[in-house]
Amino acid sequence: MRILGSMLAAAGLAAVFAASPAMSQERVSIGTGGTGGLFYVIGAGMAEVLNTHVDGMTARAEVTGASVENIRRVAAGQMTFGFSSSSTLYEASVGEGPFEEALPVAGMAYLYPAVLQIATTADTGIETMDDLDGKRINLGPPGSNSAVLVQRMLEAYDVFDASNAQFLSYNEGTSALMNGTVDATVVLAGAPTAALIDLGAQRDMRLIPIEQDRLAEMVETYPFYQFYEIPAGTYTGQENGVMAINDPATIFTATEVPEETVYGITKALFDNLAEIQEIHPQAKEISVENATNSPIDLHPGAQRYFDEAGQ
Repeated sequence: MRILGSMLAAAGLAAVFAASPAMSQERVSIGTGGTGGLFYVIGAGMAEVLNTHVDGMTARAEVTGASVENIRRVAAGQMTFGFSSSSTLYEASVGEGPFEEALPVAGMAYLYPAVLQIATTADTGIETMDDLDGKRINLGPPGSNSAVLVQRMLEAYDVFDASNAQFLSYNEGTSALMNGTVDATVVLAGAPTAALIDLGAQRDMRLIPIEQDRLAEMVETYPFYQFYEIPAGTYTGQENGVMAINDPATIFTATEVPEETVYGITKALFDNLAEIQEIHPQAKEISVENATNSPIDLHPGAQRYFDEAGQ
């Protein structure tokens, strides 16, 4: 009986020690977007970097509805950090737009430009924003950042007409443009983006430029937006740079997440930035130098890292 008791005790201890590494794992959930989007692609790469370089951490990229859902779930403690456009993150911090009250969110880092690209085809005859007057335009998914931004832009040009607005996904919008059921469509993403690469491969695509003086008041009213020139050659047949509006992609967390956790995540990501930059061409835009350009205050853990990095 003593031998059996000793064996059982030893087995119990072995089970405890075998289980302890798993029990000590810190689980990090990253709110991204749909599997075909850049948020998910880069978020999955970030999860891999964290799993590789942080002992005791298990990170996973979660498929979500992107910015608004990510903010609500991170603020509720359901995810550790997430991706968002700058505009939506700012609105969450002050209780505007889709948020009825201010949420406890804090910035982690500016990532890369997300550019509002307005596309048409040569056969529509549309060349300028003013030419969109009376035209059928896909603004992007209903309630999306693209729909909000392009409506503000069209209103600034005095060419917005709700009766001509459609709210389709980016892929649905490019298909509608090709079959002639809309005259222009938009994509809010890094440039180049897959939907417009595919469009350019099948049609003579044109990007419609904006004029900075016509949108200066809008950018002053909504300072999280930035002017951004899409370089010549970004898309097939694009011979000149195209001025556009940038609603930068950011990562953020909840204010209550411990400083050491956010510091450790930020350090792992930016100390191994070269690995993240290999994930996607747009990820090459991520840099330590630009990372502090957050639309809201940085979390103390992120601020501590960038202070140490001299930013």
